[in-house]
Amino acid sequence: MARYRVQPHQTLSMHTRDGVRLDADVYYPEDEGRFPVLLMRQPYGRAIASTVVYAHPSWYASQGYIVVIQDVRGRGSSEGVFQLFAHEAEDGADAVAWAAGLPGSTGQVGMYGFSYQGMTQLYAAAAAPPALKVLAPAMVGYDLYADWAYENGALLLQAGLGWAIQLAAETARRQGDEAAFNRLYAASRDLPLSEAIAARPQVLSQLAADSFFHDWLDHPYADDYWQTLKPDLSRVDLPMLHVGGWFDPYLRGSLRLYQEMKGRGTTPQQLWVGPWGHLPWSRWVGAVDFGPKAISPIDRLQIRWFDQFLKRKNTGLLREDPVSLFEMGTNQWRTFAAWPEGDPQLYYLTSTGLAGMREDVGKLEAEFPLAPPEPDVLVHDPWRPVPSLGGHAGIPSGSFERSAIDGRSDVLTYTTEPFEAAVAIAGTVQLDLRCRADTPSFDVCAVLSEVRADGRVFNLTQGYQRVARPETERGQPLTLSLQPTCFAIPKGHALRLSLSAACFPAYAVNAGTGKPAGDSPQIDCRTITLTVNPPRSAPSKLRLPLVGPPLP
Repeated sequence: MARYRVQPHQTLSMHTRDGVRLDADVYYPEDEGRFPVLLMRQPYGRAIASTVVYAHPSWYASQGYIVVIQDVRGRGSSEGVFQLFAHEAEDGADAVAWAAGLPGSTGQVGMYGFSYQGMTQLYAAAAAPPALKVLAPAMVGYDLYADWAYENGALLLQAGLGWAIQLAAETARRQGDEAAFNRLYAASRDLPLSEAIAARPQVLSQLAADSFFHDWLDHPYADDYWQTLKPDLSRVDLPMLHVGGWFDPYLRGSLRLYQEMKGRGTTPQQLWVGPWGHLPWSRWVGAVDFGPKAISPIDRLQIRWFDQFLKRKNTGLLREDPVSLFEMGTNQWRTFAAWPEGDPQLYYLTSTGLAGMREDVGKLEAEFPLAPPEPDVLVHDPWRPVPSLGGHAGIPSGSFERSAIDGRSDVLTYTTEPFEAAVAIAGTVQLDLRCRADTPSFDVCAVLSEVRADGRVFNLTQGYQRVARPETERGQPLTLSLQPTCFAIPKGHALRLSLSAACFPAYAVNAGTGKPAGDSPQIDCRTITLTVNPPRSAPSKLRLPLVGPPLP
């Protein structure tokens, strides 16, 4: 329950070290006491204040905090030019110092926020402002190349392009360019993916020549451009509450950050991963209702976290297991002393060679096959690429019934027998795939799904990778790690692995030429023939991290 009434918010301004004015809405409790400060820095207009996933700032203020929601440079009503992440370290440090000096402040600051607002916390922390004591970064692409823009070398097209158009439209709005805004707004509602180069639509080239997305396309590999953008946390040792989602595209970044901070820091780190996509954090994710316990507990959790470190209250959090994962299937939160590695159970991909034509011939077998499996061949046609449906990279994200996609001839399916007892899986599912293609480059999409007793199929996790052909011609399997996950499969249900060479528009279609997405005209896209379990190879296998029986 709220303990304080909250004053009407004030709009206050500060100036950065180079003289740029930044504006913020500040929420004060109605009390003459002194309070710690919670700071969020964001690029979407401060009135939104991340209420797509969090309670309104007035609720946080009612818990005994001064809450500051600030427009970053060049966004909202703040002055300056917006450049993706370019000024967030110095501006963030200046904002922390300013917030600490607000009237009624105790001089101690915590930061919260997800996505871009999570990254602004990391940049501010990298600058080491003395008043910053605790963070709560949620859904962050910590390594901007590997965790945000690209996944295993493949461009996240739908999410990246959509975000670029959104930010470009905000720039047009600030400039009062109604015609540009309207064109960009229309493009955001119907992504222009059918132009000469799908990743380079004219609307962005013409109306947002300075968009970060052009740089992302021009740097398709992990070069120095990306390294300079990554926040340097090598000297940061602050308590952090990490929040992620099983269907969030940036979960890799949240886990990378948690494991790095846990591995070398001395301060408490806690990790919570719900069954959510990027937004909202609710019980319905895609087409699946994960039950009342999936409704976000994060607002109350963050207050406990900040009370612990900014008010020095014993909230009990530090006595609890540091890792809390939502187990899909039983739809309960499960705790661990550390990130689960699981006991790997191997399943071998076997087939009669018709895994793309019939769903009853491709098998996931727990025993090593006595006879070599027959090769399975799929043909990827760029005219009709396999469509994306949910998962962590598709929009909308989440779990959907995918039987129709699995029925396509360019999708290979491998299914276990129905389980004789319930099983729980937590951690990272890994695929060791023996495959060959007839083009210099190809993509592999792997989707792991639950096959229910009634035959319906719902995706649980997936992975995607862009591959150069020589990598698969050295006799070694292609190793693909799927999105980390936690789920339970009840007795009588089965698991299915679905393989394809595309997942469009979540990921850019591989032209097969070896050129990156930003340099691949549609007219150059090749038909790709992909063979799984080619002759004279060992069988491909799936590694499932078992963690014992599910929660009751």
